[in-house]
Amino acid sequence: MIGRLNHIAIAVPDLEAATKTYASTLGAKVNPPQDEPDHGVTVVFVELPNTKVELLYPLGENSPIAGFLEKNPAGGIHHICYEVDDIIEARDKLKAEGARVLGNGEPKIGAHGNPVLFLHPKDFNGALVELEQA
Repeated sequence: MIGRLNHIAIAVPDLEAATKTYASTLGAKVNPPQDEPDHGVTVVFVELPNTKVELLYPLGENSPIAGFLEKNPAGGIHHICYEVDDIIEARDKLKAEGARVLGNGEPKIGAHGNPVLFLHPKDFNGALVELEQA
């Protein structure tokens, strides 16, 4: 069901410093910051030859990333995103097998303009999983 790794997301306490680390220190191609108000984050995508790293920074008071950073002040890996061909089919199969879909269970449009869903980390070995329709 899952396809290729789309990205690994890292919550960061200082988006400018993290962006500089990837661009200058590591020499990666870094895209400009992009606000995602529906998800409560500002994202920066770091382009790699085989995938992406998504830097996440809180946007607004109710950002889920703010809570993550309170518990992890230095930041850290937040989630892993896999591509799926059909997000509704994937959701229904996962729910039938007992996996919990976060939120209301309906896909939202993600930072790449594609439908996304998040799966409960307790169902996936402690890892928050994002599914993105390819």
